[in-house]
Amino acid sequence: MIDRDGYRPNVGIILCNPRNEVFWGKRIREHSWQFPQGGIKQGESPEQAMYRELEEEVGLHPEHVRILGRTRDWLRYDVPTHWVKREWRGSYRGQKQIWFLLRLTGRDTDVSLRASSHPEFDAWRWSEYWVPMEAVIEFKRDVYKRALSELEPHLHTDHHHHRRDAA
Repeated sequence: MIDRDGYRPNVGIILCNPRNEVFWGKRIREHSWQFPQGGIKQGESPEQAMYRELEEEVGLHPEHVRILGRTRDWLRYDVPTHWVKREWRGSYRGQKQIWFLLRLTGRDTDVSLRASSHPEFDAWRWSEYWVPMEAVIEFKRDVYKRALSELEPHLHTDHHHHRRDAA
C-alpha cells in the first residue's frame, strides 16, 4: 500500500512510563534501537494499526495503555535507495507516519517481545524522553525529533498522571 508519492502509510509509537521515560526497543540481531512502528494495512485506521503493532511488537493490549496524543499530520522520511529492495526502487520512497504517544498503565512485566512469531526486538529498556539521537538510524532522526516535539506537551497535560511513586 504505497501512496502516489511513493510513501507507505505507517504508525510510530512513543510509549512512556509514569516517569515519562520512553520505551526503546533493540532491533533483533542488530545494534540499533528504535520506537515500535509498523505499516497500516488496507482498511485499517491509524489507531487500529497502532494497537495491532503494539501487540505484535511489544505484547501490550489496549487495556495496558492510554493514548495521550497523536500527530496531526503525516510525518515522512525517505529511505536511502540502497536500503530499498530492488523491485521497489523507483516506486517506493519511504514511510509516512502518524505517531502516537501512549502512557503505560500496566506493568513492565506486561511487556512481551515474544508475542508474535516474528519478533522485531530482542531487548528493550526505558530511556529519557529525549533519547540520544545518535542511537537512531540517520534517516529517521528528523521524524523522531518532530514526533517527540509535537507530542511532548501531552505528557504534561496527562491529568491521570498524579502517581508520584517510583514503582
